[in-house]
Amino acid sequence: MARVCVDSPLTHLDRLFDYLIPDEFADQVTVGCRVRVRFAGRLLDGYVLDVPASSEHTGRLAPLSRVTSSESVLSPEIARLARAVADRYAGTLSDVLRLAVPPRRARPEKLAVVEAAAAPRRPPTPAWARYPQGHSFLTAVAQGRPARAVWTLGPGEDWPARLAEAAATAASIGRGVLVVLPDVRDVDRLDAALTAQFGASSPRHVVLTADLKPEERYRRFLAVRRGSVKIVIGTRAAAFAPVADLGLVAIWDDGDDLHAEPRAPYPHAREVLLLRAHLENCAALIAGWSRSTEAAVLIESGWAHEITAPRDDVRRAA
Repeated sequence: MARVCVDSPLTHLDRLFDYLIPDEFADQVTVGCRVRVRFAGRLLDGYVLDVPASSEHTGRLAPLSRVTSSESVLSPEIARLARAVADRYAGTLSDVLRLAVPPRRARPEKLAVVEAAAAPRRPPTPAWARYPQGHSFLTAVAQGRPARAVWTLGPGEDWPARLAEAAATAASIGRGVLVVLPDVRDVDRLDAALTAQFGASSPRHVVLTADLKPEERYRRFLAVRRGSVKIVIGTRAAAFAPVADLGLVAIWDDGDDLHAEPRAPYPHAREVLLLRAHLENCAALIAGWSRSTEAAVLIESGWAHEITAPRDDVRRAA
């Protein structure tokens, strides 16, 4: 039996439905795979979220119509995140999954699975000494602890290099990293910093942005889902990237309007990442030249600590 999330925007259908797995599909159905099901006389897409031994439904179960692909594109962690985002924004699970999982392309699924690169060494971080709380945050990340911080940069800071160091710190213990930035220009700057950090030939990180061609975007998405890449950077849609064993989520310039999704249920990338940090018990970093109102609330509530340069340092640099 398969428990399926049916692709429907109707709120009264925002729940899972049980379907029989025909013998011909028994070896193809996996948790997270795409299927087609008959629903209210129509053939609809869906995702298998569970394969339980029994159903609470007392009536006759309809069979799955087709297994679109046996590739597991929806991890349990992202399914749980999508449910939390839907509840947070009064949306439906299927609406959020449309944002989280890119459309299927057949060719990338035929590519062989590439083994992830070995964990890098922890990088030296002398530039973080400028911030009294900086090294303690990085130490917590290096120890796998769920530290949360709001980082207000000092004047003239090379923020791409500092974020690359934070990402490398989490990666040094084999953990995954996810960094979301408002636009492609900022993504390109961090991409260059990570390339400088790890080397041009290192496949340690991948870029996910909306301007990628569909097949290339799906190929990169699968590389992350299969565990071949453990560091993802990108624009707001990357907040749902299926990075395994997250050690750090970060967002740059969270007050930028580009972080707000214009499609229902209109989630903000910052809120998605904060939910991920909570659900996956990982570190979180909100970074920017200035502090947004929402970031200030996180400090005042005690959810996050602040990382700032001393006032004298700021005055000298001004």
